Amino acid sequence: MRNFLSIVSWVWFYCSWTTHGEVFTSIGQMTDLIHTEKELVQSLREYIRAEEYKLAAVKNWASKLDALTQVSTSDPEGYLAHPVNAYKLMKRLNTEWPELESLVLQNPSDGFVANMSVHRQYFPDAEDQTGAAKALMRLQDTYQLDSEAFSKGKLPGVHSNAELTVDDCFDMGKTAYNDADYYHAVLWFQQSLKQLDGGEEAVVSKAEILDYLSYSVYQMGDLPRAVELTRRLVAVDPSHERAGGNLRYFELLLSKQLNEMNQAYQPASEESIQLGTYTRPKDHLPEREAYEALCRGEGVQMTKARQSRLFCRYQDGNRNPRLLLKPMKEEDEWDNPHIVRYLEMLSDIEIEKIKELAKPRLARATVRDPKTGVLTTANYRVSKSAWLEGEEDVVIDRVNQRIEDITGLTVETAELLQVANYGVGGQYEPHFDFSRKDEPDAFKRLGTGNRMATFLNYMSDVEAGGATVFPDFGAVIWPRKGTAVFWYNLFRSGEGDYRTRHAACPVLVGSKWVSNKWIHERGQEFRRPCGLTEVD
Repeated sequence: MRNFLSIVSWVWFYCSWTTHGEVFTSIGQMTDLIHTEKELVQSLREYIRAEEYKLAAVKNWASKLDALTQVSTSDPEGYLAHPVNAYKLMKRLNTEWPELESLVLQNPSDGFVANMSVHRQYFPDAEDQTGAAKALMRLQDTYQLDSEAFSKGKLPGVHSNAELTVDDCFDMGKTAYNDADYYHAVLWFQQSLKQLDGGEEAVVSKAEILDYLSYSVYQMGDLPRAVELTRRLVAVDPSHERAGGNLRYFELLLSKQLNEMNQAYQPASEESIQLGTYTRPKDHLPEREAYEALCRGEGVQMTKARQSRLFCRYQDGNRNPRLLLKPMKEEDEWDNPHIVRYLEMLSDIEIEKIKELAKPRLARATVRDPKTGVLTTANYRVSKSAWLEGEEDVVIDRVNQRIEDITGLTVETAELLQVANYGVGGQYEPHFDFSRKDEPDAFKRLGTGNRMATFLNYMSDVEAGGATVFPDFGAVIWPRKGTAVFWYNLFRSGEGDYRTRHAACPVLVGSKWVSNKWIHERGQEFRRPCGLTEVD
């Protein structure tokens, strides 16, 4: 468009200048205008082709997204229940829609640009996209899913066409790479390369994938394969600015390594280049393996002897008037420590009302800093939460009262009802609900003592993952909509029961909604009298 306008301006200037010389009187001068007009037509055609190409690209986008949004808006929560769909939504809104905006801005469309300006402030940013990518890796680790199955959307018990492209897999690898997480970087760069070699089209080049993959493999300590991959990179792109230097460096290190081991190097053919099985690096969590095994339903310590001690009963709250006509259905989930589940704790109407009140206030969930007592965010707790007061709505007041009736404990000194929503890969790693002896000021600001007990409501079913697990004694409690579980965090003596360290497993497929009430010590003196020993 810019070239076309510049030529028009030049012709206008040329014609204006030559008019004074009476161009029509000279065929020689007029032939110049013939050539100029030809250039104008050519420029006009180039402009039309560019606009048609751009319009075709926009139409293709619109068709693709129209089909996509028809599926996603028919059941938003169901669509986002698949973690691949959630990740790709983050990526589309953070990177792909702005690219489309830039394309359209080449010849501004006021309506579209104005609409984009209004909505763009609510788009996810790079941090959201990175968080979604890390969530997929967390799911990959916890549920032992290989990258290929994940990229094809093949999750346990789920049949979906949600797939990751070559570029999606490469972006996953880049996220890990930028975080110096070379273990996951190798997994996803390798998957990206595999799909590209399989004939899938992509924006990213094979050379770029090999560049990142070879260096990530080197960082994992696998020099032979780093050399082979870098040689392949040189073969694909001989002029690559880093490949030659990297290859010489890797070969030198490998030569020294083999000399020390008194071994000879046996190069592999391109077809036989395979990545080794790398060990996932250890992290801060001592019970990581036990915790993740329980999340997969493995290692559950439910013996026949223990199961024989579990019963179900009707609970009337020691003949509480509100429960006499309709007592709660109570089931034992675990014998010691005693964990019970209450059936039909919340109705569907109550659940929807609680979610309706919480949604506008959902914010990144926080944890209490053990040293300062101040609430702060943490990487080991990935969810959004909101706090609801009983005075806000009759439903909240009714739920609080029901918790008090069932447990026999006062909720006057309890914390507000906390509502939490776990999205893609949402989790809360193993933690204690109560404060330990080395955290004397954790709940000092509340002035209500320690967290005596936890009452946890499940407000949704979860298709896969999302269990509540207790690594210390190998218990798994699966979410069941409308039910609630209850346990004591403290012994009657006031000492903490360290066995109650628990976790919310990552949500593999679905959207997990819970609400919980943390019941404190103050006011329970006559409702739950002290025991005579430390572990009573």
